[in-house]
Amino acid sequence: MQDRQAGNRSPEQWYTKALEQGFVADTAQQQAVIYLQKSYQALCAGSPAKAGIYLWGPVGRGKTWLMDRFYENLPVPGLRQHFHHFMHDLHRRLHQLTGSPEPLSKVADELAQQIRVLCFDEFFISDIADAMLLGPLMQALFERGLAIFMTSNQPPEGLYPDGFNREQLLPTIAALRQHMRIVAVDGSQDHRLHGLSGTEHLPRYLHCLPGQPEAMPALFDQLAGDRPQSREPIELNRRLLDIRAEAGRMLWCDFSQLCEQPFFAQDFIELCQRYDVLLLSKVPELGGEQQAAKIARGTEDAASRVVAGDRVLPSLARKDDAVRRFIALIDECYEGKVPVYIEASVPLSELYTQGYLSFAFRRTHSRLLAMQHDDFAGTV
Repeated sequence: MQDRQAGNRSPEQWYTKALEQGFVADTAQQQAVIYLQKSYQALCAGSPAKAGIYLWGPVGRGKTWLMDRFYENLPVPGLRQHFHHFMHDLHRRLHQLTGSPEPLSKVADELAQQIRVLCFDEFFISDIADAMLLGPLMQALFERGLAIFMTSNQPPEGLYPDGFNREQLLPTIAALRQHMRIVAVDGSQDHRLHGLSGTEHLPRYLHCLPGQPEAMPALFDQLAGDRPQSREPIELNRRLLDIRAEAGRMLWCDFSQLCEQPFFAQDFIELCQRYDVLLLSKVPELGGEQQAAKIARGTEDAASRVVAGDRVLPSLARKDDAVRRFIALIDECYEGKVPVYIEASVPLSELYTQGYLSFAFRRTHSRLLAMQHDDFAGTV
């Protein structure tokens, strides 16, 4: 959470400074800065309710960078969270308020007493239960005069496509459009690629050809230096995680140990708080042919389809459960500035090429590319 600071720069000022320092100019970003400038002026004038912006566009277009610079220079108190973290905190707070009348209003009151601006990064709906909470909560926040800023890979009307009971999300989409300016950041450049010399020999992504010995053991020893090493399982949120090794704040696991076991996003959050570097070996090709969809029924297994809870499930490939965990893991590592060294059986460009999760994996692919920069979280 951030309080009002002296010497804040307006969006026009910090973007001009970035260009002077060699930042690559981008027409779509420049258009977004114009709207951010208007929001900044509204906040300075004491009108946060007129300031909210929804930044959307493909991965790597600088949406998070724009929002982070805006947040760092806020003229009023604000809170910036990855959307997944915000939802985790929201569910925890609602559990604490079990039995209280209008718990969402209480959450909105608490936020309104602390901040004037709420920033979400990576806004994405995958659970209709979350959508049904968000609509009333955001409406309550708007009524209390908060400005909300979001980044997303999808426009509001593209959220939760073909999702079960998607009509329940429509009031949330309407609230976004009513109270926020929808701004596309859809330039032709992926800014995460700038500064990379190529992708054939990525320093943090190793392609292990069939029949070759693993390269990760030597890499782990090199990075560990003279720090004591351990190969004992570690405890992660009261569950044991088998590992290849750890040394200080560096952890080495196989893909199967971390992504094919019942670990969840909250486990990955804790992992990123405990370790500064992650090595992940034996990563297989993750995409695959989708299997035929099935029917998910309600409380009965009848010959006819059941109305309550009856829906056609998406077609998934065999590894998609593990891929979901891998996506969540990379998200947390990227958010926490934890570099990930990967040794995989295929090149990065072939890691996930087909399947139901192709859209979600685009962000993961872009983030893995960004981690190849020497300056990502230092030069570890």
